[in-house]
Amino acid sequence: MTVTGRIDGVPSDVWHEEVLAPQFAYEAEHLLPHYLAIEKALLLEYLRMGLVDAAGAASVAARLDTLAADAIRAEPRENLSDISFAVERHVQSGATPPFAAWHVDRSRNDLQVCAQLMAARENFGAVAVDLVVLGRAVTALAARYTDTPMPGHTHGQAAQIITPGYHLAALAAETTAALRRMLHTYDETDACPLGSGAMAGQELPWDRARLAGLLGFTRAQPHALVGVASRTWTTVIAADLAAYAAVLSRFTTDLMTWSGSGFGFLDLPDELAGISAAMPQKRNFPVLERIRGRCAHVVGRSADITAGQRNTPYTNTVEVSKETGAHLHVQSGAMRSLLRLAHAVVTGATFHTDRMRAACAEDHLGGFTLANRLTLDCGIPWRTAQVVAGRYVKHAVDRGLRADRPDAALLRTCAAEAGYEAEPAGELLTESFDVDRGLRAKNSEGSAHPDRVKDLLADEERELDRLGAEFTRGAERRAAAARRLDALLAVPDRP
Repeated sequence: MTVTGRIDGVPSDVWHEEVLAPQFAYEAEHLLPHYLAIEKALLLEYLRMGLVDAAGAASVAARLDTLAADAIRAEPRENLSDISFAVERHVQSGATPPFAAWHVDRSRNDLQVCAQLMAARENFGAVAVDLVVLGRAVTALAARYTDTPMPGHTHGQAAQIITPGYHLAALAAETTAALRRMLHTYDETDACPLGSGAMAGQELPWDRARLAGLLGFTRAQPHALVGVASRTWTTVIAADLAAYAAVLSRFTTDLMTWSGSGFGFLDLPDELAGISAAMPQKRNFPVLERIRGRCAHVVGRSADITAGQRNTPYTNTVEVSKETGAHLHVQSGAMRSLLRLAHAVVTGATFHTDRMRAACAEDHLGGFTLANRLTLDCGIPWRTAQVVAGRYVKHAVDRGLRADRPDAALLRTCAAEAGYEAEPAGELLTESFDVDRGLRAKNSEGSAHPDRVKDLLADEERELDRLGAEFTRGAERRAAAARRLDALLAVPDRP
């Protein structure tokens, strides 16, 4: 039996080898289970509409259950190297031919986009679970270092005293923010395109809401053209992943800096370390370079997916649905890989507290506090206080004075040059440049104060629990829909 009367030829070798066969293999590996679920949902609708009896529907369902990726292959002459036609031929070649109306009023367009969307949502949910796992590891590591001073940097220069816990709490906050965006995207893409037809809808009285529920969606896509033409869901999913990858690459850059010999703040276990073939003294951390490199792949795929839709007509096209759309699966795989690597780094990381404290003590990171104290305790106007504090630091650095060895006479001189007194100078300097006091001087909500960081981490942990539960419910709903689909076909006399 031929699959078309419109053309007489079969796909050429180059067309088959370069395009159709790879596409077929991709869909057989990643989309076939979703194609089969769609076929079963359609069977139940044919049964409801009276186009097949229970025995006929059960027969086709049984034949579909024998279809695995290794049971079909791209055949230019038999199925035009198209997986939809291959499914048809597999069912038709069974012992009992399908009922005459099987696949009546059907199009490959909405079937393909529905399978693609189901796979994308499944992958997206898996990424979300990985993100929750990473977020919990980040908060656990942060909780170990909420009281450990380290220099915080702005513009590449040491700026103020923070802690690893404070810095990591920011990554936890970015992770929960990403998950909230992803949950919104997940909800927005929860509209089933099945029943849209080729572009203008279908002719039989399909119950599209029922089809959506059978496939684990909460609703049907209300506009048929949007159902088959829109791939905004691919750009939004890709953008969500790219946004987090860009953030994670920035935090990874910080880890690379801290683990470098210039700082020596961070260490990773030997299991995540590498060596130099030429320099035996070196102990490298290429895993961080791999993470940052794969972050670039995730960001790049997002650009590919968006560019692939630019200037295309708003209808179903292979250019958008297959040529461009396949990048989403590759991007999801790269994202899950880098998240696994990041999790290994976070769970294996340790900080050298003595080195970080020493770095805080060497630099004059309490300059901001000193300026505040000169204004609040000595009545020196704020801008003038900034000048006095800056001059003190400049002269102290020129003389080789460490921050933990203050010079009260120098501060008095700097204040006098500005026409003010700075007393008690020794106490002001001690309070301003003491490392532990400097850490606790910032006390506003969201600050680096250890108590405020603990509050932040508690909030993030609660949010991770909530978001994790939301994505778990989505996965459970999909699994329940799959079980219901099989159950309804196992008892075919139930409409």
